[in-house]
Amino acid sequence: MKFVADFHIHSRYSRATSRHMDLENLDKWARIKGIKVLGTGDFSHPEWFKSLKEKLEPAEIGLFKLKKQDNGTRFILTNEISCIYSKKGRVRKIHILIFSPSFEAAEKINVQLSWIGNLKADGRPILGLDAKELAKIVLNASEDCLVVPSHAWTPWFSIFGSKSGFDSIEECFEEYSKYIYALETGLSSDPLMNWRLSALDKITLISNSDAHSGPKLGREANVFDTELSYQSIIGAIKTKNPQKFLYTIEFFPEEGKYHYDGHRNCEIRLSPKETKKYNGICPVCGKPLTIGVLNRVEELADRKEGFIPERAIPFKSLVPLEEIIADALGCSTGTKGVEKEYKNLIEKLGSEFNILLEVPPENLQTVTLPEISEAIIRVRKGKVVKEPGYDGVYGKIKIFSSGERKKDSFKQKTLF
Repeated sequence: MKFVADFHIHSRYSRATSRHMDLENLDKWARIKGIKVLGTGDFSHPEWFKSLKEKLEPAEIGLFKLKKQDNGTRFILTNEISCIYSKKGRVRKIHILIFSPSFEAAEKINVQLSWIGNLKADGRPILGLDAKELAKIVLNASEDCLVVPSHAWTPWFSIFGSKSGFDSIEECFEEYSKYIYALETGLSSDPLMNWRLSALDKITLISNSDAHSGPKLGREANVFDTELSYQSIIGAIKTKNPQKFLYTIEFFPEEGKYHYDGHRNCEIRLSPKETKKYNGICPVCGKPLTIGVLNRVEELADRKEGFIPERAIPFKSLVPLEEIIADALGCSTGTKGVEKEYKNLIEKLGSEFNILLEVPPENLQTVTLPEISEAIIRVRKGKVVKEPGYDGVYGKIKIFSSGERKKDSFKQKTLF
């Protein structure tokens, strides 16, 4: 069975997260997006865990569905933990995504973690716990659990982050490295960048949205062709089987908010070469620059750009549908015109992923404006202009130039 999965999300109990991130709304947005298997996120939070147990019931082995209103969405138990600790003379800040095959295993993990920190404070708890020790706790709860370093390259909170990370999986997890089967690439990197490190050849690269609101679900995701069960999904990840793990869906990494180096307050954005020219110092304020993902990959890479290892899981780079519509209309996301056309496309053509990936061009042209169908086709072909993000500022992906839009006299008023 071919399906889309997004494992890393957050509930309404996480900081800076929409109050609408409850199970009913997650189910609704999963169907709009075309996501079959969705992570629960935050299972360590007592109130969210209680809600999960009350509102979900077993479906296929290791997967769950809403009670009394099965709309087809399947939930898989996941949680992100923020580990902040000292190791080898440095403060380390590592985010870890964990998967559990059952409520029983998740409860064992929660009990252990509650002895270390306050799980009620945040859906993504901050614990003074070595990442290796977290792996030990999780795998002792069940050998079927999976431990995955989150957004592996972001500067502040990741395994390879320039500010507080490590230079290798082994340095971080030591003897538990053999149980690390996957890394999450994060919004600011894609598989092509990760393939430059030969040390990651044995690692499966997964991609997830890290969504804090319903509309952000699926901005990155994974496409499988397996039986619908926890064991089949985790097995496809562990074995890195391209017949079962078909591809990942990625941001263009330039759109991520840590792709380039820079200083947000100084509005300085620099490529790795430019950063080297300034010796890593901001030319405006004279303080050290925030070193982004691309620079950090360059630092650790032992291969040239463009290398593709054997048995690599392919990927497709996309732009969220709302952003495509907004670019085509020359306006911002969140406007009434964009919202109206988004609903129109979903109602007539199905889920967002179906529209972005599957619907033939001639079908697109029959239900929407020519500039919108053209924009979707251009994104499929990678014909976009990229303005890299830096130091917490999201990048921009542009499909049409302002001159092109003016020349073609795009007729927006038909939407209004």
